[in-house]
Amino acid sequence: MESQPPASAPVLAAYSYCEAVTGQQARNFAYGIRLLPTPKRRAMSALYAFSRRVDDIGDGTLADDVKVARLEDTRALLTRIRDGAVDEDDTDPVAVALAHAAEHFPIPLGGLDELIDGVQMDVRGETYETWDDLKVYCRCVAGAIGRLSLGVFGTEPGARGAERAPEYADTLGLALQLTNILRDVREDAEGGRTYLAADDLAKFGCSAGFSGPTPPEGSDFAGLVHFEVRRARALFAEGYRLLPMLDRRSGACVAAMAGIYRRLLDRIERDPEAVLRGRVSLPGREKAYVAVRGLSGLDTRQLARRTVRRRA
Repeated sequence: MESQPPASAPVLAAYSYCEAVTGQQARNFAYGIRLLPTPKRRAMSALYAFSRRVDDIGDGTLADDVKVARLEDTRALLTRIRDGAVDEDDTDPVAVALAHAAEHFPIPLGGLDELIDGVQMDVRGETYETWDDLKVYCRCVAGAIGRLSLGVFGTEPGARGAERAPEYADTLGLALQLTNILRDVREDAEGGRTYLAADDLAKFGCSAGFSGPTPPEGSDFAGLVHFEVRRARALFAEGYRLLPMLDRRSGACVAAMAGIYRRLLDRIERDPEAVLRGRVSLPGREKAYVAVRGLSGLDTRQLARRTVRRRA
């Protein structure tokens, strides 16, 4: 996969566009994919640019019926990509780049259909009564991205348990999405959206929602956050089983992205109400440290040792 024939000028221009979109908008994602060899980095940028387009439709200010029409147009474009009907001189650089990536990597493009399904759930304003309900949404908007990314990464030949790699990639996506939900709880509330499961909110007296910088009166907001943090940590622990199945640089990419979100989770756990006051984030130097740690393979080696001890 990494010794591909040179791409044409139009394809290279399309990838450059996708990499620019990724660099400007991806933040945490961009730190991870910098660690990949060029063909994989370009393919991941094409996936990100297409996914960003879908997300932007859902998050935009268009009327709901217009959003639905735009999402269906995007699904039709995906069908063209899947059918090999996008030429190199097509005027849509994201389509050109993603079509080229799909020709050279076994990307399960159906995952992008799932992403569109998930964003349509947002447009409909769906809410989630239980964690099992919320998992369906998270698998569409994040688990699918994990499985799509695995199509680019691939698994190492002979990797033990590789048949479960898509499951672990999906679970890691859920861990990242639950972290996102916790980080963005105030922002989402201001946009009229609630993602945490209704039964979890009720359990901790938070059904009134999060309209201000302080928790609902009489609620156990810290208890809610710590409960969800434990759930996210369990998902990370399961999803991290993917790391030993990947080559060094793909594993470094995953470890970097997941490591950034795990550190976000640590910050949220230490100060739960911070998510009501503003967006919790990591400084660039800390993200860089996590990326270097991922490239060193430290997380992968630690996970491998824990796996061996469990089997023993």
